[in-house]
Amino acid sequence: MNLDLQSLFDAARAARALAYAPYSHFTVGAALRDAEGTVHAGCNVENAAYPVGTCAEAGAIAAMVAGGGRTIREMLVMGAGPGLVTPCGACRQRIREFAAPETVIHVADGDGVLARFTLGALLPESFGPENLVRHA
Repeated sequence: MNLDLQSLFDAARAARALAYAPYSHFTVGAALRDAEGTVHAGCNVENAAYPVGTCAEAGAIAAMVAGGGRTIREMLVMGAGPGLVTPCGACRQRIREFAAPETVIHVADGDGVLARFTLGALLPESFGPENLVRHA
């Protein structure tokens, strides 16, 4: 694993260890690198009112925005289970707000990267900020 990817992996693993998942016990960590090369991480945070929990990807994006970033260069999502832990549909759209279709999303478990997708493969023909540009 190259150093850039390792730094995402390590940040996602550290965030995942801090996840608050007392109901599902399904912990997820996410880390992204912004256009400046800064790594931002997030973890899932559950709530007794289940639908108002926060996904790890949303936490990482919020950290990036709070840090002044506006562009996701690449992202890594880490979780455990028998299948790949890819971003949920809502998070795919959240990622799309700050990433291009060619942006790479790495999917990992605690042992390493299991798969790589472009955002375009995860969210084909997506609706993004450019769809809202007013035309004269």
